[in-house]
Amino acid sequence: MKRIAAALLFLFSGMFLPAHASACAQAHTFKAENGQFTLDGKPFQVISGEMHYARIPRAYWRDRMRWAKAMGLNTITTYVFWNVHEPQPGVYDFTGNNDVAEFIREAQQEGLYVILRPGPYACAEWEFGGFPSWLLKDHSTVVRSSDPKFIEPAKRWFTRLGKELSQLQIGNGGPIILVQVENEYGSFDKDHAYMEQIHHMLVDAGFTNSQLYTADGPEKVPAGSLPELPAAINFGPGESQKGFETLKKLRPNGPFMNSEYWDGWFDHWGAKHAETNAKQQAADIDWTLRQGYSISLYMFHGGTSFGWMNGANSDGKNYEPDVTSYDYDSPLDESGRPTPKYFLLRNTIAKATGTTPPPLPTVDSAIPVPSFTLTQSASLWDNLPKHTHSEQPLSMEDLDQAYGYILYQTTLSGPANGDLVLDQLHDYAKIYLDGKLMGTLDRRLNQNSLPLNVTGQSARLDILIENTARVNFTKVIRGERKGITKEVTLAGKPVTGWDIYPLPMLSPQSLTYSGAACTGPCFYRATFNVDKPADTFLDTSAFTKGQVWINGHALGRVWNIGPQKTLYLPGPWLKSGANEVIVFDLESAPGRSLQGLDQPILNAAIRSNLSVWKSSTSCSPKRAIRQQKISINSPPSKC
Repeated sequence: MKRIAAALLFLFSGMFLPAHASACAQAHTFKAENGQFTLDGKPFQVISGEMHYARIPRAYWRDRMRWAKAMGLNTITTYVFWNVHEPQPGVYDFTGNNDVAEFIREAQQEGLYVILRPGPYACAEWEFGGFPSWLLKDHSTVVRSSDPKFIEPAKRWFTRLGKELSQLQIGNGGPIILVQVENEYGSFDKDHAYMEQIHHMLVDAGFTNSQLYTADGPEKVPAGSLPELPAAINFGPGESQKGFETLKKLRPNGPFMNSEYWDGWFDHWGAKHAETNAKQQAADIDWTLRQGYSISLYMFHGGTSFGWMNGANSDGKNYEPDVTSYDYDSPLDESGRPTPKYFLLRNTIAKATGTTPPPLPTVDSAIPVPSFTLTQSASLWDNLPKHTHSEQPLSMEDLDQAYGYILYQTTLSGPANGDLVLDQLHDYAKIYLDGKLMGTLDRRLNQNSLPLNVTGQSARLDILIENTARVNFTKVIRGERKGITKEVTLAGKPVTGWDIYPLPMLSPQSLTYSGAACTGPCFYRATFNVDKPADTFLDTSAFTKGQVWINGHALGRVWNIGPQKTLYLPGPWLKSGANEVIVFDLESAPGRSLQGLDQPILNAAIRSNLSVWKSSTSCSPKRAIRQQKISINSPPSKC
């Protein structure tokens, strides 16, 4: 009877959703009571799918929501990413693609409820788990703890977020029914006093007219939950029955919600593309819905970690950066197109709930773009900004830099011969001696030294370092400063006296380009024409390692080790007529070409000579939750 009631309520859910969220919108109640969720006192089964506003071009938000509704979902779930909204302390951005309030209003207009995950920690395979990098400028700050140097900016952030979103809760006439307190904290630590602090921050910020809850792996509920709040659980395929059995033992009075069902997986650079079992997922979802339990699919639509926003995994020894694509093998692919899994799960939800989903939206085809050559270039060496001098190396965070590259330059006294050691390199370095490339060091491959021979009386040393991504999981996050994070030695002796150039690469379009030959790390520019803007997939196979911009939009990363060899280029970011593309490549690439494909390449062959850690040994944040034999305070032993 619970399931039938929930299904009927879903069919008529539009009755409870005003066309526009406003001061006169009708308020409703959403609660956890009598072992279940209720909407205005009636049983309600949450059938949700996750999609993140920052991973979807704003022009496509509503389209993705309509596909969610058409699959049979009545709710969407989203994280809030602190780092995109407060890029500098006290400086906030809720414009354009960061207008999360508009994202939530559009969900309501499309007849969908919203589960909000404000963190402040997100994980999500997102850069630094959503924390702003400036939290690390003070080296004594302990992020994700009760340290006042973390708590105070987090509280300030929640207060500001509350001004944007608290009026969009269900009790105020908005669509937000659930608000998560922190995120999978039981897999990180067991400090309940810290969790209470986060809980009360959200209450103080005005999140009192929706249902607060926590979410953890089933066995981690005691460590991460709060007794006064409902506890939801996260797990993957094949774990539904066991997961809910565990939750029932811990919380026999419910409610029962699978707040992340992992219906796909993400990719690391240099590792195999993830492919998951859709039939197993359909069986799990069918079973969950027929029990009357609530569920949120992670992800319904993954989208893209545009620009520099991909995350990384590490247990303190390894390092596994994620690719730009967050396709996730989800029902709606990276570009918002339905996959076979979409139709399988649509049928599954319809049968399990006894409802008929809305008609399918239409979708335009992606377009090819003919090959074009990047004929203009600008040398990085000729476009260095002002530098900071320091006897010891400084990190990006020390210089108020968040993303991009950083260059360290000094003069070595010779003759000298021995290993050049970069103590805790974060993350990828090119080493030059008097302008000549001497070698590459990659944190992913556990490399931090190379032999160097200075034969003359002096030589200029350049160390160009990329922030490949801050780790988004485990306590490694607390030391994720970027660049040279400790010291440099040559033949065992400290190297000092550095000129340090921050290279955030915020506006490469402002550089002066020419047709002259360019060597070493260079920016390359071209224009290409499009008659009618539409989605395409930019084939980056000709390039080595770097970054791409289209019409000023930071599209994402290039790395020839695979598995990703295309970058999703949304149609709304193109113009009829000429479009500007810029590619930064760490290696000389004169005369190389780009083209647009009508299909992505996300599963290219891996360059095995560069791939030390295989996907079979990778440590994922969500797999780590399932490691039952590890200590709360230590990383998984097999990751």
